[in-house]
Amino acid sequence: MTKILTNLSKINDLLIAAAKRGNRDTSNIQIIAVTKEVSVERTQEAINAGLIHLGENRPEGLNHKIAAIQADVRWHYIGSLQTRKVKQVIHHIDYLHSLDRLSLAQEIEKRAEKPVKCFVQVNVSEEESKHGLTVEEVLPFIETLTSFTKIQVVGLMTMAPNTEDKALIRSVFKQLKQCQQQIAEQGFAHAPCTELSMGMSNDFEIAVEEGATFVRVGTALVGNERGEQDEHEK
Repeated sequence: MTKILTNLSKINDLLIAAAKRGNRDTSNIQIIAVTKEVSVERTQEAINAGLIHLGENRPEGLNHKIAAIQADVRWHYIGSLQTRKVKQVIHHIDYLHSLDRLSLAQEIEKRAEKPVKCFVQVNVSEEESKHGLTVEEVLPFIETLTSFTKIQVVGLMTMAPNTEDKALIRSVFKQLKQCQQQIAEQGFAHAPCTELSMGMSNDFEIAVEEGATFVRVGTALVGNERGEQDEHEK
């Protein structure tokens, strides 16, 4: 059994337990293997382990892996996307997790050949170091996208603060869930907003308990070859 299979088994066990605590069906929760810090070879290992949702945060890494692997998987762009780089990624991804401004939406509308499934990025904790809209800005922003034909707002995305305070992390995820429900209740054709992208290696269990439908797991699942190399060189 490969290291990734071992990790995946552990993560699935934790995910199932968290879903049970949250009274949720695990069939509605997808694991995104964040492969941004690993090689093509290890990314292929993840695919061989049965993972079909893969996340990258740079155009160069995304396109290199897509060209090298050419597998029937779902590619998620999970990093902040510069407007000038939209044309490099928009035709190759299945989901964008970082729609956070009108200029980006306009560039997607201009460049995309078909509707793009987008998560609006929300900076729930309002940290200066994070991208995203405030909770109060989300509904007005989504309303401005009504006439856009190439953007489908499938859900919301956030990142919790990097803290050991589980109550604070839970509060952030709860707020995103409430915001998502508010948008979904509007019945927008362009923004069904049924999905929640939240939770990473260190907090995905709390995210699952609070309603995440996509969790973005990197180090705990596929490792970090850059970090492993640094460790090896010590």
